[in-house]
Amino acid sequence: MRVYILLLVLAVALGAYVVEAKSNTTVSPVSDGAVTKVLGIFTVKKDPGVLKKQVANAIGDSWKNYSVLVSDLNSGFSMGINEHEVFSAASVNKLPIMAVLYDQSQHGAVNFDQIITLQAVDIQDYGTGSIRYDPPGSTYSVKTLVRLMMQKSDNTAAFLLGNYVVDLANIQSIINSWGMTQTDMINNQTSNADMELLLSKIVRGNVANPSATSEMLGFMHDSDFEDRLPVLVPKDAVVYHKVGSGETGEVHDVGVVVHGNTRYYVGILTTNVPDPDAAAKLIARVSKVIYDFMD
Repeated sequence: MRVYILLLVLAVALGAYVVEAKSNTTVSPVSDGAVTKVLGIFTVKKDPGVLKKQVANAIGDSWKNYSVLVSDLNSGFSMGINEHEVFSAASVNKLPIMAVLYDQSQHGAVNFDQIITLQAVDIQDYGTGSIRYDPPGSTYSVKTLVRLMMQKSDNTAAFLLGNYVVDLANIQSIINSWGMTQTDMINNQTSNADMELLLSKIVRGNVANPSATSEMLGFMHDSDFEDRLPVLVPKDAVVYHKVGSGETGEVHDVGVVVHGNTRYYVGILTTNVPDPDAAAKLIARVSKVIYDFMD
């Protein structure tokens, strides 16, 4: 009997302790979506509002129409400014062409060794790229065209791929199935939200196998246009990205930055900028502000 009473007393005391411990628990007011950094025994959660203010201050009144989106690929952290606004995509829409090519190659519908012959009517005599200076009858493998489209932003290469290898209607159907509802391949429009979805899918290996994913990222890392997102971040940070420049003042760069365990999407889209060179330099400065916050 005494043993029973003793056990009963102990159970009541333990229950009181548990209730008291729960009552003293402090719940953090910071949302679960914030990025965390561990400093010693303390965990610091990042506030997207702070980054938004820093980005807005850096841009000031230099741009009237712009979009910025930052998304940590290791957590739920995200900071967006006009991230669903639709812009003329310029050469940023070469990213969906590449992604669908690699997606279709996984299903045997695209052969990267296929040879494409250039015709006079195929030449896109504007903007960037060198194929437009090649004579009709010149031949290229599909893989070569992809490399030229991404590394040199070759417009003729993109035209050949989007008309003779995977047509734009097929590309549109596939990217729509991926959730990219704000990207219009025919009218060359997209949004930051769609580009984040696409690049996250590529980087996470959800478009192609590891070898093909590595190849895509290689084309995005080694380009002729490194004066925007990558230029001011540390040299040991890797930036996989695609620029775009349009006739009505579009100056874009979207990509993924990787440095150690840090991995985030960053997209900066602008339109109607009066000075494209100044806009490119401002994109570089904003990219550095974002890097300093995220790393």
